[in-house]
Parts: sequence; C-alpha cells; structure tokens
Amino acid sequence: MITIEPVGDWNWEAEVSGDAARPSHAVTLAGAIWDILAARELALPPGRLSFSVRSFSDMRDVHVSLEDRPVESGRLPSDVAVADAAGRADRLKGDFLVSLRIMCPGVWWESGVRYRAEQLFAFQVDIWKSSLAVVTLETYSDAWLTMDTREREQLAVHAVNEPRLRAVLDDITSLMGVPPEPGDSNRHATPTGRGFADPRVEGFAYSDSWGTYDVPARARRLRQLLPPSEGEYEEITDHPVCYFTVRRGDQVLGYVWASVGEDAAGFEPRTAAGNAAFDAGAEWVLRLREAYEEGLSAIDALGWLARVPVRPEMGCIVEDTPQQAESLDALEDLSGRY
Repeated sequence: MITIEPVGDWNWEAEVSGDAARPSHAVTLAGAIWDILAARELALPPGRLSFSVRSFSDMRDVHVSLEDRPVESGRLPSDVAVADAAGRADRLKGDFLVSLRIMCPGVWWESGVRYRAEQLFAFQVDIWKSSLAVVTLETYSDAWLTMDTREREQLAVHAVNEPRLRAVLDDITSLMGVPPEPGDSNRHATPTGRGFADPRVEGFAYSDSWGTYDVPARARRLRQLLPPSEGEYEEITDHPVCYFTVRRGDQVLGYVWASVGEDAAGFEPRTAAGNAAFDAGAEWVLRLREAYEEGLSAIDALGWLARVPVRPEMGCIVEDTPQQAESLDALEDLSGRY
C-alpha cells in the first residue's frame, strides 16, 4: 500500500565544520543521497526539491527560498537555480537553519511487476547553525514489511524489496559516518536500524491502519481542493460499486465510481500517482456535482461522465463500459495498492 503519511523514518546526525558546515553542503549531501536511492530505483526523475534558509532566532525570517524545483539527477550543484540559492546562502552571516527536502518518485516490485509511486521516499537535509548536519529519510510504502498495512502477509514482496531499503540505510550510514536513529513506532509500522520490525512477531499498533487512517486522510485532502457544496451524492456506500478508470497518458490517476444500490458516487485517487491524482479527482467530483444538480441518479451520472468532454488535465475514462467492484472498500484498496 502507498500511504499519505510515512510508514517509517530514520535520522542521522553528525557534527560538521569547515566546508561541510556551509549551506551549500546541504546541496552536495542531498545529491549524494539522491544517487544512493537512484542506484536502487528508489529515486527517479522528476523529483521535487525545496530549499530554504531561516534565521535561527526567528524561523519566520526566510532569507533564501526555492520551491518545487524539478530534480533529474544527483548533480544538484549543476542546477543553476539550486546553485544560485546555495551561493546566496553561503554569503549570509549569522546563525541559520538550512533545509533541503526532496520528494522522490521510485519503484517497488510485486509479483514480478514494476510499479511506480510519485512519492515512494522523501528525504531532508538540515544544517543547524553551521555545526550539525541532520538527514531524515521517510518512506511512503509498506513494500519493505512482511505484512502490508492492511495486515495481509506479503513475504514475496518483502523478499524482493526489503534488501533495497537495507542497502540504502547502510550507504547513508557510510556517507554520514554515524548509525541511523530509527523513528518512533507509528500507526503503520516500527522502524529499526536495518529496516522494520517484523509485524508477524511485533504486531501492528492499529488494525488495518491504511483503511482506518489513509482512506479518511485522502478524502480530506481531496475535499481541501473543492469549494463548499450544499448538495451532492453520498460519499460512502455499503453496496457494490461500478467504476471507470481515469488515465492521463500512461498514468492511472484514479477511479470515478457510483453505487449500484444507493445514491452515492465519488472519486478514489490512486495514491501512487501523487498530486496529479488529487487535482484530477477534484475536477471529477465537480462534474459529479453538476450531474447531481441536474437530478441524475448516481449510476446515471457515471454514464453521463463517460459521454461528456473533459479537459486534458482531468485525464480520460479508459473503459467503454463500467467495471464493478464488490464494495467501495475493494476499490479503495485497488487505488491505494498499485
């Protein structure tokens, strides 16, 4: 399953001085970490980079900021915009917090198939007051666990993916010269210095953590992109659902659905598609609201959506006839799993 919040995280802290204490060292260090992840296909272009320098005495005081910069490789110092931001940061005088964060698309393997998630990992490099370098690595997949976050055993998935994570942790440890500090046990899993504790032995903190927390979190994220509405279809149903797959180019963005037994309809974003899934989902929900205002039943609205023209950024419906899922939960699972 691909998650909204991290499944686990690890931290490395090392004292620095000289050139390693300069803000530009955060760029060099981030490039090296990208390359470590990229060697295992855990960082693929385009990543998304943000960089900031804040006064240590007042974090609201931002001296340098660079947002949503595409990352194509670990050669970050050769990126003109990144190099310019780092150069301006190096010329500052005083105590600062330098932060560089990169969202990393990457791939995991399941049943011999290669799947891509637009945020498989994220990492952050912080330099505190030119004296301490802190690296934080986060993963948004449960492919490294012996059981997924819906409590299903996945030994074959674990066997092919977990060694890749372990190699990354070892390489970052060699780069930093200090061992990792695993993050706290969370709703999904328990990180360790070499990966994750085995949930078959340790158990999970919460039953079906993905269904309990990620499904509502995705719904909230989608809602944040929508204007208020006085009337629309119900968002949940206990009946089977019919659905269409929404694709843009070669990327599945999600699934627009309607209940076969209730006046309920909606859009399930494919979590692995990242922000594009939620942006497109908001547009499809707005179209469903139009159908509701016209008095169409939910199932008729689904057929109407297949016929009306849409903007390219919304993606397009793939099938000629709707597919059926035994429940909304089953469709949610599909949208979060692959």
